[in-house]
Amino acid sequence: MNSYTAIYAVVRQIPCGRVCSYGRVAILAGCPGHARLVGYALHALRASGGDDVPWWRVINRNGFISNAYEPALQRARLEAEGVQVDESDRVDLERYLWDGAVG
Repeated sequence: MNSYTAIYAVVRQIPCGRVCSYGRVAILAGCPGHARLVGYALHALRASGGDDVPWWRVINRNGFISNAYEPALQRARLEAEGVQVDESDRVDLERYLWDGAVG
């Protein structure tokens, strides 16, 4: 399994209404220390549509939307799932962070 495939598999597990950080996705995908690789993988979805991978659920480690390409779309998708995003594009990680547990 290549890195992007592993990353997409992890991102698909993030439940609706929850978020995960780039770094945590990297760890769960077997690529610890490669948070930027997660960003590159998610960016690559733009070319293929990629709506089967909920990319909007991945934010930075401080809880901020760091998507430079479609921050308004990411915010809208998170809010549609019930995730509250403040005026600074920040999500409360204590409330919404997914730790990787399944089930």
